[in-house]
Amino acid sequence: MANLTKEHALKIAKKLGASVTGRAGKAHDLALVYHQGKLIAHFGIRRGSRKDLGHDHIPAQLYLRAGEARDLARCPLSRQDWLAILAEKGLL
Repeated sequence: MANLTKEHALKIAKKLGASVTGRAGKAHDLALVYHQGKLIAHFGIRRGSRKDLGHDHIPAQLYLRAGEARDLARCPLSRQDWLAILAEKGLL
């Protein structure tokens, strides 16, 4: 399966309702995911213009397997599904 790309990372950030902030002098923007007012996850989104740059760090930072992260980007997995996964793992 293909690696996660910048496009996938942006779709995941949008789906999770992440607050994406630029960081001066850094290679990544930071996506912050909140639930009930608490920061529950964060991940970097590379700023480079190359759309094929890897974002394979995202699954671990969202407490997911690679396939689950791809499903989050491609739509079969919703924010509610992701929250349920975190709850099952005792992370919420």
